[in-house]
Amino acid sequence: MSYGEFAYIYDVLMQDVPYDRWLEFFLEKAEKFNLPGKNVMDLACGTGELALRMAQKGFQVTGVDLSEDMLMVASQKANDQSAHLKLYLQNMSELEGLGLYDIISIFCDSLNYLSSPDEVKETFNRVYSHLNKNGLFLFDVHSIYKMEHIFLNQTFTEVGDEVSYIWNSFKGEYPYSVEHELTFFVLDEKTDQYTRFDELHKQRTYSVKEYSLWLEEAGFEILEVTADFSYEEPNESSERVFFVCRKS
Repeated sequence: MSYGEFAYIYDVLMQDVPYDRWLEFFLEKAEKFNLPGKNVMDLACGTGELALRMAQKGFQVTGVDLSEDMLMVASQKANDQSAHLKLYLQNMSELEGLGLYDIISIFCDSLNYLSSPDEVKETFNRVYSHLNKNGLFLFDVHSIYKMEHIFLNQTFTEVGDEVSYIWNSFKGEYPYSVEHELTFFVLDEKTDQYTRFDELHKQRTYSVKEYSLWLEEAGFEILEVTADFSYEEPNESSERVFFVCRKS
């Protein structure tokens, strides 16, 4: 899936997303589990919001995404901030040839965009092969509860001066999957008229038990599984599940 035109309005729509909480999680786990170095890969980096925050904290950051448009936005933002950010165009399940890192992250439920268990397993294998010994792997995913009770058959809307959208979520093809049908109306300042475009985004998740099994099969030691930016283990109504893993 490529975000296409969506990339250029992504940051407007994501203004309320708690990037600083992901950064806090990242920094806390790096310190708690004795991160061996400062070399970071932010996988599925999007427009670079988290990657740039990591760079501001003194990390050497490589951002990877499968959307060329997203990476173009990230590159421009890095230039505007005089930040050094290496950027590569790759699919996370086909990650190759980018060297070794001390920590790799996949945040903002980006892993849920993979369409099959095999792609998730392959991503775990590829991440493992790009980590230094004792390197950390941090990621979060939507819970099954969120897929079935928060997203399913819901409509979300936002009306703004520059961007408005209608977001319909409905049951996907597979268990614990949803399809997000998005319609955007974006103001063209030159013509003072709104342009419409549509996107279809598909997400899929699995049980904590399945993710844990696949991580262990890839060779990871699972250090923590928590929920919703807390220190608590996931429960039946948790919405976002966080994994902290280490390459032994």
